[in-house]
Amino acid sequence: MKYRFFNIPTLGFEQAQLALNEFCSQHQVATLEKAFVDQGQFSYWSFCVAYIDRAKPVQQQSNQKQARVDYKQVLNAQDFTVFAQLRELRKTRAEQDGLPAYALFTNAQLAAMVVQRVTSLTAMQQIAGIGQSKIEKYAADFMLLLNQAWLAQSESTAMPSTTTRASHETPES
Repeated sequence: MKYRFFNIPTLGFEQAQLALNEFCSQHQVATLEKAFVDQGQFSYWSFCVAYIDRAKPVQQQSNQKQARVDYKQVLNAQDFTVFAQLRELRKTRAEQDGLPAYALFTNAQLAAMVVQRVTSLTAMQQIAGIGQSKIEKYAADFMLLLNQAWLAQSESTAMPSTTTRASHETPES
C-alpha cells in the first residue's frame, strides 16, 4: 500500500483538482481521506490517497482482463491473516447460499474492510459496492469476525513484558 497527499486550495483549485483526478484515474485507490484546513483566504482541502500501483494505465487495460492483486504483498502479515479469514467465511457462506464467492463480497471489498478497520455496519456500507441488501444478508457474520480480529490484535499489542527481575539480580552474601 502506498500513500499520496494532495492539497487543493479553495481559491484557484482547478490545477490541483485535475492533478488529483488524474492520479486517481491511473491508480487503484484503496481509501481516500479528506480534511478541510481553515486558514482564512488560504484554506484548502487535504486528501490522503492510499493506493495500489497498477501495472498498466487504465486505457491499456480496458480491452484486457484486469490484473490480479496479490493481497499477501499488499497487506501486512496481521492484515492478511484477517483478510484470509474473511475469504474463508465468504467461501462458506457462498456455498451455503449456492452463490459464487464474489457475489457476496469481492476481494477488493474484503481488503477494504481490513485496511479501513471496519467496526460498524455504517463503515462497511461506505465501501464501494456494498449496499443495504448485502448488509442485511451478510454483514452480521463478517462484522463478528472483524470485531473479534480487531480485539485480538489490540490485546496482543497491549500485552505487558514478561521479563522477570530475578534473572537480572545477583544473590546477596
